[in-house]
Amino acid sequence: MVPITSMDVSIIILNYKQKGLVKQCVKGILQSHINVSYEIIVVDNHSHDGCIEMLREIFPQVITLASEKNKGFAYGNNLGIQKSRGKYIVIINPDIAFTDNVIKNMIAYMEKNKNAGIVAPKLINPDGTIQYSCRRFPKIFTPILRRTFLGNFSFAKKWLNAYLMEDWDHNSNKKVDWIFGAIFMIRKEFLKKVGLFDERFFLYFEDCDLCRRFWEKNYEVWYLADIELTHYHQRLSGQKNGILSIFDKATRIHIASAIKYFAKYLGTSSPRHDKA
Repeated sequence: MVPITSMDVSIIILNYKQKGLVKQCVKGILQSHINVSYEIIVVDNHSHDGCIEMLREIFPQVITLASEKNKGFAYGNNLGIQKSRGKYIVIINPDIAFTDNVIKNMIAYMEKNKNAGIVAPKLINPDGTIQYSCRRFPKIFTPILRRTFLGNFSFAKKWLNAYLMEDWDHNSNKKVDWIFGAIFMIRKEFLKKVGLFDERFFLYFEDCDLCRRFWEKNYEVWYLADIELTHYHQRLSGQKNGILSIFDKATRIHIASAIKYFAKYLGTSSPRHDKA
C-alpha cells in the first residue's frame, strides 16, 4: 500500500464478531494483485472479539476503527467512508472470498463509464451456483408476499420472480435498480452529492436506499457479470418462514427496516424500475 495523502481506492470491511473471516478477507486482499494505490479500513462494530488487536498485530498496515456501540451496518460503514481517502470506495463483507483483478476490473469499468456511480460483481455461492444479488425496487407488498402464504399463489410467484430478477440469466453486464451491499464499488465524487448510508437503517435496506438515491441523481448502478466472487452468505433473516419468523431477531430487524424504507418514500415513485 502506498503512504500518500490520496489514493485510488479505499476498501472498507465492517466487522461484527467475525474475527476469523476478517483475517481471511484481509489476507486475501493483501495477497491479490491490486495494481493501484489502496488502503484497507476495518471498522469494528463493538464486537469485543479481539479483531482490532489481531489486525494491529498481524496486519499493522490496515487502518482500524472501533465503534463505541454497535449502531448497525450503515453507521459502521459510514465511519470507514469518513476516514477514507480513495477516489473509489469498496464496501465488502468479510465473508467474501477475494480474488485477483477484482478491484482493477471494477475501476476500469468506472473509468470507461463516467456516469456509473455504483458497480458490483456477480456473486457465486460456494457450490458454484449464481447468488441473486441484484433486485428490482420493491413494492410495499413485496415483504408480505415473501413472508406469508400469499407468496405461494401463482400471481405472487411470477411477481417475486421478477423482483428477484430470476427472469434474467445474470450473464451480461446490466444496469439494475439496486445491488446487495455484500460488495460494491462507489464513486466517491458522486457519494458526496448523494450522501452517506442512511443510518436510520440498522441492517437491511440501506443498500437499496443508497442505490435509489443514486438513481434519483441519475447516477447509474451496474451489475458486472464478467467479474465473479464467491460469497459465503448466510441469509439470517430467511431462516424461518411464516409466523415463526417473528420470533427471529434478524427477521424483526428486516421488517423494521422495510417499514422505515416504505415510510421514507411514501407517496413517491421509484426513480427507475427495471420491468421484466
